[in-house]
Amino acid sequence: MATVLIIGAGGVGRVVAHKCVMNSSTFDRIILASRTLKRCEEIQSELPTGAIEIVTVDADNTQEVIDLIKRVNADILINVALPYQDLTIMDACIATNTPYLDTANYEHPDEAKFEYKLQWEKDQAFKDAGIMGLLGSGFDPGATNVFCAYAQKHYFDEIHTIDILDCNAGDHGYAFATNFNPEINLREVSAKGRYWENGKWIETEPMEIMQVWDYPEVGPKDSYLLYHEEMESLVKHIKGLKRIRFFMTFGQSYLTHMKCLENVGMLGIKEVEHKGMKIVPMEFLKTLLPDPASLGPRTKGKTNIGIVAEGIKDGKKRKIYIYQIKDHEECYAEVKAQGVSYTTGVPAVIGAKLMVEGKWSGKGVFNMEQLDPDFFMEEMNVQGLPWNVREMEC
Repeated sequence: MATVLIIGAGGVGRVVAHKCVMNSSTFDRIILASRTLKRCEEIQSELPTGAIEIVTVDADNTQEVIDLIKRVNADILINVALPYQDLTIMDACIATNTPYLDTANYEHPDEAKFEYKLQWEKDQAFKDAGIMGLLGSGFDPGATNVFCAYAQKHYFDEIHTIDILDCNAGDHGYAFATNFNPEINLREVSAKGRYWENGKWIETEPMEIMQVWDYPEVGPKDSYLLYHEEMESLVKHIKGLKRIRFFMTFGQSYLTHMKCLENVGMLGIKEVEHKGMKIVPMEFLKTLLPDPASLGPRTKGKTNIGIVAEGIKDGKKRKIYIYQIKDHEECYAEVKAQGVSYTTGVPAVIGAKLMVEGKWSGKGVFNMEQLDPDFFMEEMNVQGLPWNVREMEC
């Protein structure tokens, strides 16, 4: 039994709160914190009376987070706030000897770049504090890392290539909207692509490389190569790896809107002057777009996220596809959120549950693939993310 502190009350925070309540045998006290109390109140109203407590916190202020952790006596902290806030929240956990978990790696607010470097540098501080920090316990990163570790443990002697495939075939009815925080989403998609091959990173132009993949229960979709954070850790931990790539599906309407916004400067992250005021174009655009947390009741269709791994087993070539399919409407019926939030939030709860139960343990900072994948894969089937494995022709 543990007291869990959840920081962040967006779409993913909603899923985490709901799922923690559903796992009350592990999390007997649940506190949801956000800068905006109204968001917490909305989530609290969806749950049984007394199921969660709500508080306000400025996650940019390490001392505020420290004070909150001490006040509620948290046994574990789940960070589903903005990636900009990872470092301040990690510092608060170090100061209070509190185990830490997040779903996305650190991103600098003034630079369109995300990497694990600054979080990995806190490894010794976590060891000195005698606590575990689990990075990227979402879906991708997160479950996809575990899929790779599971493939390595059970299907291969060596994995030579991995393609991570992320398909959201949901339709929310808007001409243009993002399924998670617009700033994070649009930075990610408009950045140059990168993949790793033969020991080095290769950079591509945005959306330069496309393949059509036939996703089970969805069908053929245009899938574009992006850089994604889980590749940075997987190249360190998957033995024999020669190439890893990440692909995500986008419809033509989304790409057209994004390109137009980029061409007129609306994806800029530097301040510009407007009528005597300083504004950041991307932040202004965020205020105009639908709140991703509001997409739940509108979204229909399915997500399909997985990995294709190819390598050697017992001296023979082998290729497998591990994937998970989720229906947006089923997600909303269960936790009042669409599938993208669901597939990110549920793995966060699974990771925290395994940490509390001691099935995943250690001192320092860890990525998902460094831990025994079997516990996580078992919990996915229990917690609403059943997965599939398919043998493929090499």
